[in-house]
Amino acid sequence: MPRMISFILTRLATGFAIGCAVGFVVWQNGLLTTTTTAGTHYLAQGLFIYFFASTMSVGYLATALLLEEE
Repeated sequence: MPRMISFILTRLATGFAIGCAVGFVVWQNGLLTTTTTAGTHYLAQGLFIYFFASTMSVGYLATALLLEEE
């Protein structure tokens, strides 16, 4: 696999993993304030984590491309 494709896929996957972890923590600690809705909005939670992770992955890739010095 060419180095650029490997670089892009590695950075996107790493950023997505970081975004998933952070999105999950934000959802669990910050958004659910009432106990009546806890655990009932799985689709909303999944979409929130996915959108958070996809945004973080693109940002991580952009930052890595900006700071790469080769």
